[in-house]
Amino acid sequence: MSPLSAARAALRVYVAGAVVVLAQLLRRCRGGLPKPVFPPQPERVAIVTGGTDGIGYSTVKHLARLGMHVIIAGNNDGKAREVLKKIKEETLNEKVDFLYCDLASMESIREFVQQFRRKKISLHVLINNAGVMMVPQRKTQDGFEEHFGLNYLGHFLLTNLLLDLLKQSGSPNHGARVVTVSSATHYVGELDMEDLQGSHHYSPHRAYAQSKLALVLFSYHLQDLLASEGSHVTSNVADPGVVNTDLYRHVFWGTRLVKWLLGWLLFKTPEEGAWTSVYAAVAPELEGIGGRYLYNEKPTTSLRLTYDKELQRQLWSRSCKMTGIPDVTQDAVAG
Repeated sequence: MSPLSAARAALRVYVAGAVVVLAQLLRRCRGGLPKPVFPPQPERVAIVTGGTDGIGYSTVKHLARLGMHVIIAGNNDGKAREVLKKIKEETLNEKVDFLYCDLASMESIREFVQQFRRKKISLHVLINNAGVMMVPQRKTQDGFEEHFGLNYLGHFLLTNLLLDLLKQSGSPNHGARVVTVSSATHYVGELDMEDLQGSHHYSPHRAYAQSKLALVLFSYHLQDLLASEGSHVTSNVADPGVVNTDLYRHVFWGTRLVKWLLGWLLFKTPEEGAWTSVYAAVAPELEGIGGRYLYNEKPTTSLRLTYDKELQRQLWSRSCKMTGIPDVTQDAVAG
């Protein structure tokens, strides 16, 4: 990617963000962000990746308040004890656990799944929330560009390794759910199947947008695969909006300044940002419904490219090869 192309990629990402921020401001001015009410979720079990910080932390708190047994999948051992103590005190729910999972390591993901299986419990909800944003060029432990490897491939592998447990836990009246967190930056993303790693003239903005686009394509194809076999598991995408978290360390300094000065007004709080993920995980009106892109607790339309079935299939097939899992589901859709 040339310097000019990199600059264009950055501009597209910041324009997309500005549009969302403006919409959020207008929504506040028209009456604020009404807090949704969700039904209790006793005896249900959820895994939330990246649950020690930001949107993930607020998501865990919401689910715990609803009575769910929540497992935080995270890579911050040092912070986990404090987080668990705080959540249990605030929600009065003792069924909140932490299991180490580094999404930048396939070995760590596989070990996490083994640890979870040893608990001998059901799994009703998987929320693929964790991620990095616009970080400098660096690689995961398996040699993948970090945005693509952690944000996308890590969740792709985790979901596939847990899919049998989700299928076992889903029932006709109360299905299991996969919720994948993307963002509005997917609208300006481009998927280069010949250079998914951004090897030529790395751009953090392009890499981040591509990872969020890949997550939408993955979620839609997963839904098609699940539906084709009559599974009681659904797959949806949640867009949290622009949220005031610590993910902005690597963005343009002007954006950081705006966040510092006006974040309280323009950005959603982490609690507000978590609402759409929780909605996707528990809302009765979504029972048995998948393949949706959800924003502000409502279905909306994602980038037109994301509905390309052939592109979804190609990305899935390539992802299976990258993560070393069999592409056994490809024939299911064809059949």
